[in-house]
Amino acid sequence: MKKLLDNARTFQQRMAPESETYQQFAAGQSPGTLFITCSDSRIVPSLIMGSAPGEVFELRNAGNIIPPYRPGRQSGEAATLQYAVDVLRVQDIVVCGHSHCGAIAAVAKEQDLTALPSVAEWVSFARPGLAPILGTPPEDLTLTNFVQAHVVAQLETLRGYPEVHAAIADGRVQLHGWFYRVDTAQVFELDENDGAFHCH
Repeated sequence: MKKLLDNARTFQQRMAPESETYQQFAAGQSPGTLFITCSDSRIVPSLIMGSAPGEVFELRNAGNIIPPYRPGRQSGEAATLQYAVDVLRVQDIVVCGHSHCGAIAAVAKEQDLTALPSVAEWVSFARPGLAPILGTPPEDLTLTNFVQAHVVAQLETLRGYPEVHAAIADGRVQLHGWFYRVDTAQVFELDENDGAFHCH
């Protein structure tokens, strides 16, 4: 923690050459992309994408899960989606799952989460999208087949949100599915034409 705190204390001095850029942030933000990914500490969106402050709006939670849209039910995910699409007017939404994901492993391996009731309830949102392959063991520790299926399911869930559905219909927003390998730093992108993830 000391290292992190020391870095935070010296951040202003280290960023002094870019002070004008930071001063402009007071006027607001206009990111072009909403990036939805896991809270996992091994995932650093700005490092993966080489993005600068102000370019990417982020939504992070355990397992990059999007709860199904339900009228009248509020959540941080629903609020973030609505703000990103209707206020910030992002043009792209990326759902990025990753290998070796603990949340998806819990579902894929049907782990006993009795001692973690909040976790159990949360990851249950991932079960419907993985239903076709539940009961089969993961191919390996990367959980590739499960995570990729999960990303596809979350993209479909996103389409159920009115603001996302409308933005797609108007041609204002495009959805993208990514799979990130934490052990190799490879990024695989979903090809909607063949339904497969490809590393370019």
